[in-house]
Amino acid sequence: MRWLGSAPLVLASSSPFRARLLAAAGLKAIVDAAAIDEGEIKAGFRREKRDTGACAAALAEAKAKRVSLRHPSALVIGADQILDCGGEWLDKPRDIEEARAQLQFLRGKRHELATAAAVISDGAVLWHRVERPSLAMRELSDGFIEDYLAAAGDGVCALVGAYAVEGLGAQLFDRIDGDYFAILGLPLLPLLGYLRERGAIAR
Repeated sequence: MRWLGSAPLVLASSSPFRARLLAAAGLKAIVDAAAIDEGEIKAGFRREKRDTGACAAALAEAKAKRVSLRHPSALVIGADQILDCGGEWLDKPRDIEEARAQLQFLRGKRHELATAAAVISDGAVLWHRVERPSLAMRELSDGFIEDYLAAAGDGVCALVGAYAVEGLGAQLFDRIDGDYFAILGLPLLPLLGYLRERGAIAR
């Protein structure tokens, strides 16, 4: 994909999944992860009883704004994702024990992945988007969860909900509704649409 923009593209995320999505779509982005206190921002949104979409959008913008200070004039992409199951917000599991507990909690239930992205240049928000794909996890047996965790390994600890639907995690679900790319961590098609409208990539 020919990049027509005069400013470089920067991804303000440490997620290898988001970087691979951009690369697979033909976009060459500089990866420069932002260090922000996500826990504090999430706690504030929870105290104010605001929804996960608004929180994910705030996190995406905060990351991109922080990184944009290091890349003047660049188009900086920030992104974030929050899992909400019946009002319970889940973060990435800290270890296999927590991954097991998340899967036990999610089984037989439907949950939402509020996935936000923002494009910022010199601290100004140029574009943002929130997608809310919904996933129905099947009734997993304890035995299946143990087999799944053994096969998937410690990598599940880098994944909110302890799954990646593009791999072995597909076996956890009965139904998925919504933007597939958003489930992977980035509302890719709306982002590409914005970049085309801006003239940064070819139409």
